[in-house]
Amino acid sequence: MSGLHIAMVGTRGVPARYGGFETAIEEIGQRLVQRGHRVTVYCREMGDGARPARHLGMDLVHLPALRKRSLETLSHTGLSVAHLLRHRPDAAIVFNAANAPYLPAIRAAGVPVATHVDGLEWKRAKWGRAGRNYYQLVERLAVRWSDALIADAAGIQDYYREKFDADTVYLAYGAPLQAGGGTDRLGELGLAPRGYHLVVARFEPENHVHLIVEGFARSAARLPLVVVGSAPYSDRYTSMVHGLGDDRVRFVGGIWDQELLDQLYANALVYWHGHSVGGTNPSLLRAIGSGTATNAFDVGFNREVLETAGRYFAGPDDVTRLVHEAESPGSDADARGRHARQLARRYNWDDVAAGYEQLCEGLLSTRSRSARQGPAAATRDRTSAPRPSLGAGQ
Repeated sequence: MSGLHIAMVGTRGVPARYGGFETAIEEIGQRLVQRGHRVTVYCREMGDGARPARHLGMDLVHLPALRKRSLETLSHTGLSVAHLLRHRPDAAIVFNAANAPYLPAIRAAGVPVATHVDGLEWKRAKWGRAGRNYYQLVERLAVRWSDALIADAAGIQDYYREKFDADTVYLAYGAPLQAGGGTDRLGELGLAPRGYHLVVARFEPENHVHLIVEGFARSAARLPLVVVGSAPYSDRYTSMVHGLGDDRVRFVGGIWDQELLDQLYANALVYWHGHSVGGTNPSLLRAIGSGTATNAFDVGFNREVLETAGRYFAGPDDVTRLVHEAESPGSDADARGRHARQLARRYNWDDVAAGYEQLCEGLLSTRSRSARQGPAAATRDRTSAPRPSLGAGQ
């Protein structure tokens, strides 16, 4: 099949400076371009005046969004879909089930669409009752109106199978493998290799930064805890987390310098991962790809990635115990880091991009066949045809 025009909709866009979706688009999109496809990425205007037309071979379309948490994603996606309908790509990937209300318009235009459903968004504490109800509704709409569903974790596949009897395509993220890594940038933060603990997370309750900070502050740790991250809509939670720390906890805010961030991951004694609802998490993959021992919140998504290389916590007392274990003379942190790096090899961006390519080609073939055979065939293809399981680890 000749090169396709693939649109990626529903995120902040690239260059990746924020979260997992943006990282995925940057890594997958550039590889699809290298494979001969045209990739259009819809990006939110960030207010900094930067509007590059291209990035790593991808075409970028910059559009505004309402700066309100409950409306930011939907407002930007609405404008993106309006643009998409005028330019008719061969296939569209919509990220985040929250954007499901726009799926009928995309499909009515003859554009086959897959939805990356992300994690269990309705469990996030930042949403009130209306928000939780909305996210539970759009999960159903994504199942009903998508030509295919993408899950980045086996746990997400299980959830959609058990709740909706829906198949999903497994396409995890890739883990960047660092071969050693430098140390020269650590001095900018007054740090030394294996001389600190690390957290990298958006400040949201379900990422359990508060739990890690509280447990660390209770410990007799000799090394500092470096906390990287911030929260655009959660001043109250941020203040609470800061109040739980002591002078050994260093809140350094968001770090967008990838070289410095890579060195922080690669040289930490332990990376602490508190994420609990988002499926396979890019920060976790970056940590294990760096060969860093990782302690994670005890939830299936994290155990799926770390297996026996991880240590797990569910409360502050667990964190305190694990801090002491990591800093003890008999610590197995280095051995666990080596084990984790071996596990990271299962998560390969080249394999993931090949999975997205195969998925888009399959979507287009199915839509073309349905168009030739009529409306009844279109319904049959969408509701009963098996969806393949593709991507890393398969």
